[in-house]
Amino acid sequence: MRKIKLAIVSPYPPSKGTLNEYAFHLVQQFKKKEEISELVLITDILPDNKEYPIEDAPIPVTIIDNWSFNNWFNNFKILGALKKQKVDVVLFNLQFLSFGDSKIAAALGLLTPFMCRLNGIKNVVLLHNIIETVDLSSAGISKNPVMKWLYTTIGTLLTRIILLTNMMTVTIAKYVTILEKKYNAQNVALVPHGSFELPEMPDFDKEGPLKVMTFGKFGTYKKVEAMIEATDIVRKKLGLDVEIVIAGTDSPNRKGYLDAMKEKYKHLDNITYTGYVEEEDVPRIFSESTVCVFPYTSTTGSSGVLHQAGSYGKAAILPNIGDLKALVEEEGYSGAFFEPDNVASLAEAIERTLSDKEYRVKLAQKNYAAAASLPMEDIADWYLMHFMYLLDPISSTSGSRLSIA
Repeated sequence: MRKIKLAIVSPYPPSKGTLNEYAFHLVQQFKKKEEISELVLITDILPDNKEYPIEDAPIPVTIIDNWSFNNWFNNFKILGALKKQKVDVVLFNLQFLSFGDSKIAAALGLLTPFMCRLNGIKNVVLLHNIIETVDLSSAGISKNPVMKWLYTTIGTLLTRIILLTNMMTVTIAKYVTILEKKYNAQNVALVPHGSFELPEMPDFDKEGPLKVMTFGKFGTYKKVEAMIEATDIVRKKLGLDVEIVIAGTDSPNRKGYLDAMKEKYKHLDNITYTGYVEEEDVPRIFSESTVCVFPYTSTTGSSGVLHQAGSYGKAAILPNIGDLKALVEEEGYSGAFFEPDNVASLAEAIERTLSDKEYRVKLAQKNYAAAASLPMEDIADWYLMHFMYLLDPISSTSGSRLSIA
């Protein structure tokens, strides 16, 4: 059996960079795989000269922190590290703003996979969103029609460049269809998002304080105003003592948003703003919640939060739109649905879920079953299959549709 020296390029905890949690859970699975001889994590530099902790693993794990958000030279730094390490294959864990919210830095960073291929380094890009499904206004990128056209044009060009990698994977089936039809791509494969972890089946009948929780980065397409107002309506109507928990931080594109929300709703009681949730605190945040609300006006990719809600056996309250709708249809998740940015509709969904325990438990059980069907351990196996194909396409039995290796 061939052993692989694998590199992963991604933010990684304790970095707070986007997709850091996904990288963490994928790495935990790769460390267990006998096909992996060594892991190299190429990640961003921590603030204040902090260092990454030493990884506890049965295989050697090297952490190289040599790139930073909005640096124009990240591509050369990453490529240099990969050459020095002499890895067999690289997995890039990316979305369009992984390397910066400065448009030039973001674009230059996304050239890295193609540069690797030009230098003979096999690589796979996991792209969590595609420009064709992102609402640029809701995502806080631009509302100006001319600028939206410009960003879409640049995004299309960058997608073509990213597709020059050896292989691209996406987490939603419709992304494969779009990339094949629009770009005539022949090197795209579907690998589902997967569930970060699967605790033992929760006690769905367990009683506790009522907590309506939302989780993420807020201010652009995730806004908490409707959730706060809708929950307050339900409080007053049903006479329930319900805590509102807003777990997370501002979106990079809306600094100061949550502080503004604290000021706007300071007259309301029992609202908790947790700030950034460290990895070890995630299980507690989800386990203590009664329901998980998705106050989204649009979507920008597969929802890690929905997968987490399923893992912890939580009912979801969500708009049936975009990639959330795709997850419900493709992976078997469910929820109490509401019209996006509609306080009355959201209040109805919250009321039904809180007041009808049988309904709430049914949703929670269905989401847990969906999460259990796609554990991260299986997702790691899918990637190993594709890595093996890239390294030895003749003897590989992956059945990949790739024509470029």
